[in-house]
Amino acid sequence: MQTDSSFTFVLFGGTGDLSMRKILPALFEAHRAGGMLADSGKIVAVARHATDRAEYIQWVNGHVKAHVSKNGVDEAAWESFLARIEFVNIDLGNPEDFVQLRDAIKDLPGIRVFYLATGPSLFVPICRALASVGLNDNARIVLEKPLGYDLKSSNAINDAVGEIFAEEQIYRIDHYLGKEPVQNLLALRFGNALFEPLWRREWVESIQITIAEELGVEARGDFYDNTGALRDMVQNHLLQLLSIVAMEPPHSMDSDSVRDEKLRVLRALKPIDPRDIGKVAVRGQYHSGVIRGTAVPAYATEPGVKPESSTETFVALKVEIENWRWAGVPFFLRTGKRLADRVAEIVVNFRAVPHSALGASALRAGANRLVIRLQPNETIRLYCLAKQPGEGMNLASVHLDLAFDQFFREGQMEAYQRLLLDVINGRLALFVRRDEQEAAWRWVEPILNEWKASLKPPKPYASGTWGPAAASAMLAQHGTCWLEEEN
Repeated sequence: MQTDSSFTFVLFGGTGDLSMRKILPALFEAHRAGGMLADSGKIVAVARHATDRAEYIQWVNGHVKAHVSKNGVDEAAWESFLARIEFVNIDLGNPEDFVQLRDAIKDLPGIRVFYLATGPSLFVPICRALASVGLNDNARIVLEKPLGYDLKSSNAINDAVGEIFAEEQIYRIDHYLGKEPVQNLLALRFGNALFEPLWRREWVESIQITIAEELGVEARGDFYDNTGALRDMVQNHLLQLLSIVAMEPPHSMDSDSVRDEKLRVLRALKPIDPRDIGKVAVRGQYHSGVIRGTAVPAYATEPGVKPESSTETFVALKVEIENWRWAGVPFFLRTGKRLADRVAEIVVNFRAVPHSALGASALRAGANRLVIRLQPNETIRLYCLAKQPGEGMNLASVHLDLAFDQFFREGQMEAYQRLLLDVINGRLALFVRRDEQEAAWRWVEPILNEWKASLKPPKPYASGTWGPAAASAMLAQHGTCWLEEEN
């Protein structure tokens, strides 16, 4: 991915956790690779927790360097990366300070990218302040999630930002869309004749999408207690993954062709009747337990969390898509904190053969399935049935495994690295368009409203397990179960 695109990358929240762990390391990896970032490109960090460039560079050396590579840091590359970085200390709440930012970047080259790695309450004030000093023209703005608390607040932010930046200037980032296996899902479906004829209701029995975390809320108790898993993970990550799994083939991979097809899926989601939410939606909250041999506390005792909190840390949903390809196929979505393992994967369960000529062992061995794992190890695995060695026709499940780190010698590109390069180079396909976001909020809103009004608390589950038993019972009603296997 070579580029000659000169740029000025302005990073608001330059000393924040996201900048430290993801954004700056991703920019360094692109810099170190050579040719991915134009030599003239500059990074301008904006923050209040440093007084000048020297202090900021000291912070980068002390906090960012540990996150840039598992294999050590090339010191020459690191020093040349630091040479790209400038720093501006301004108060984001004071529009008059943005004159200082304008003056600092007015002579810097190329397209201007403004990355808002801040809380959503600052999105609109920052955009208005940029416009007040003329920095919104011919620029790109990157918005991190969460973009609003519900459909109304999301629309309010989008309306305000949309008055300042055109839709084609706005990059709403969802880092799951930048992951290598998600890209390979598109290649698998639309680059091969083998799978596409099977990718429909006649051959698919059900689909599972799981994003599970071992971590709790860590230091984000205040934020998470006002957000919950449905807003934090389902409305964006899980529904975006679902739309890619279920979308129709686009006529090309240009930005609007891909996003048009994702939008059609989101608009085809079967609306949930509030009276049925108890049947198709499970919410849970973790209690104390053990994760990898270490005792961990209950959610209600985490710092920043209200002791009587009814915020969900686990969600499982049954979703249906009302179109010709997927009618009648259940999509099961699951996400949670303090679960038994850290894993993100898509499981396509194919239908069993209509008649087993090979006897009972074929039925016991199960049907075919395709597992696309996003983390921690990125693989695509196809499970088939094969005869066990020895006497008789005894079948067992075997798999064909595409392990990217073994098949491709060159290192994989991290999600943020790919997405930041796409912003710099003006590629919108992997970013969420406003109408997609609205459709997702519209679909989850009945669940949000019902849970807010409900007097029933979330179902408890012990940390280190796979969540409430009700989530497994929901799948059992459809004759299936969650795929839960060791990494």
